[in-house]
Amino acid sequence: MFVSMQRTRSLTRPLRSARRATFGYFALNGFVMGMWIVHIPAVEHRTGATHATLGWLLLLLGAGAFAGMRLAGPLTDRFGARRAVPAGAVLCAAALVLPGLAADTPTLGAALLLLGFGNGCLDVAMNTHAVQVERGLGRPVMSAFHAVFSLGGVLAALAGALTLSLGLGAATTLGATAAVGCVLALLAAPALLPREPATAPEPRDPGGSRSGSRSGSRARSRIRILAALAFALMLCEGVANDWSALHLRDAFGAPAATAALAYGAFATAMTVGRLLTDRLAARFGPVAVLRHGAGLAAAGLTLAVVAPGVPAALAGWTLFGAGLSGCVPQLFSAAGHADPQAAGANVSRVAGLGYLGMLAGPAVIGPLTRPVPLDAALLLPVACCAVAALAAKALLPVPAPGSGPAPVAAAE
Repeated sequence: MFVSMQRTRSLTRPLRSARRATFGYFALNGFVMGMWIVHIPAVEHRTGATHATLGWLLLLLGAGAFAGMRLAGPLTDRFGARRAVPAGAVLCAAALVLPGLAADTPTLGAALLLLGFGNGCLDVAMNTHAVQVERGLGRPVMSAFHAVFSLGGVLAALAGALTLSLGLGAATTLGATAAVGCVLALLAAPALLPREPATAPEPRDPGGSRSGSRSGSRARSRIRILAALAFALMLCEGVANDWSALHLRDAFGAPAATAALAYGAFATAMTVGRLLTDRLAARFGPVAVLRHGAGLAAAGLTLAVVAPGVPAALAGWTLFGAGLSGCVPQLFSAAGHADPQAAGANVSRVAGLGYLGMLAGPAVIGPLTRPVPLDAALLLPVACCAVAALAAKALLPVPAPGSGPAPVAAAE
């Protein structure tokens, strides 16, 4: 999967610049979306939307993101990430001001649709460029990029709390963030890597086209499996985001401040785990990271479900976050490396279905809590993690016709 170390040394300077720029775009994306989250209550009050109405409007954010992902994939392959990433970043940042200007629920719905669209475009484009950087460096770096996205959200929470304490309105803060974001997106663009040259098509198999057709079919099936695993694992992330605090309150009667520690433990473990995962992937391989990470996540959430008290439950949510932390970046990386000329399209398929999983997770758990307790409903993400652990070999590349089975290396 990765290039030789000799080539890596010859490209160190541009690759280092491209890596820094990619970190910047991931942080910008996390900061922009974090600023929107921080200002949700203010925007809800300004537009007069009820909680129920806001819940439906947030589905438009998801729908816009899914549409942006599906569109950005082929466009990134056609024009290159060097053009697609800044365009997506400018679109995402500029759209941030719209919710702050919305005066009623229809305009807020339109604003969220556009914000989601920009977020989806940027998400796929920057992940595709991250794959290109990873391929040039010859070692895993995808998890670190995702960790920086999380850190961007943390910085947004701190900045948003400060501006709100100063009495600044949502329109002012979101507008200033949008303007700065657009400038930074354009300033970082020259450091991105140029589009990779197209590779010559592989020679047809001497035995005929049937073998090549089977290989292509297996490759497409592999992308579908990766997308399904992304759906399952990001469903788990969505469940943790919306139900971890409620679990502590429902199962143990914990006060709100204590219950909030469940999500804090999960999010902190996710961020720290992603900062460490690339080293683990380089040493043990992405298959091991997915298998053992998903297994750890399943064990952690099981501990949280059967925990006799709050401390054990917090430990379970921490293990759940640590286990999940490196799984999804491995799926994005594998999808991007499957075919360098269709990296954007493949990443968009995996990311798009994964995003739907994140939206579906909280929505699925709610109805399940009617016939069964919340503890029992949380066994669904446990099962998703178990399936992902068993299917970890899907990360292995499909061998070319007549080449035999793909070798298992320490790092693909």
